Amino acid sequence: MMIFKLIQYILSNYKTMKKIQQILKYSSFFLIILLLLGSCKKNDKPVIIAISKAYPNIKANMCVKWLSRNDNTIEFVNMYTLSTDSVEDVLKKCSGLLLTGGADVFPGRYGKIDDTARCGSFDLRRDTLEFELINLALKNKIPVLGICRGEQILNVAMDGSLIIDIPTDVDTIVKHRCKNVSKCMHNINIRKSSFLYDLYNNDSIIVNSNHHQAIEKLADSFKIMARANDSIIEGIQWKNPTNKSFLMAVQFHPEVMDTLNILANNIAKKFIAEAKKYSKNH
Repeated sequence: MMIFKLIQYILSNYKTMKKIQQILKYSSFFLIILLLLGSCKKNDKPVIIAISKAYPNIKANMCVKWLSRNDNTIEFVNMYTLSTDSVEDVLKKCSGLLLTGGADVFPGRYGKIDDTARCGSFDLRRDTLEFELINLALKNKIPVLGICRGEQILNVAMDGSLIIDIPTDVDTIVKHRCKNVSKCMHNINIRKSSFLYDLYNNDSIIVNSNHHQAIEKLADSFKIMARANDSIIEGIQWKNPTNKSFLMAVQFHPEVMDTLNILANNIAKKFIAEAKKYSKNH
């Protein structure tokens, strides 16, 4: 009896059920289209990292390889190869600025022009480019990561100064520069209220080293994340990050450190996460 009533109900409401089936069918179709469009929109804007100078070429650059190991979807642009009038427009399309290692910052930039002879090589065009990139990145609140020279020029750009030559100006037994950067190692002491401590959860670690200059007078805008055993500054971040872009810089070279190194990988991941956050919101 129950089966008979069910068959009778289906036959009497056949047209209504057919319409419901059609609605469900087309609703599913449109839902799939909307999901696909949403997916395309999400991936529409690639995360692009501006590198102040990449050499010998951008694909072979150690920093590019280091960041790509942690996310192979990121695109990179070598700002050093651009014409002066295109730098601002290109940087506005980027989601992060990486200031890499390299030649000494010209000492005239921080009031020590008389010490030029005690410096290494210079790249005056690069100094000018990086000062402009820093100003533009901070103005547009683009995340910034500095490595080695990158830490130094950030400090100079914010009115700090540099030690001209560690071996002659600092009484230390710590080896800050060797022929092989991957073999030149020393300890750093990490402050607990810092990005480095958050990324490593420890107050000391052995890092590599390849520099003869370092921060002398710290710019008022920054605070110290870490120091070497001889007190050389090994990491900086904003003292007050309110309404500012993400910024951190280290004196060592995480891109050269072991691929399994937790701190090196976490620095990359943090910078990438900040770049993706910026890309999503702009």
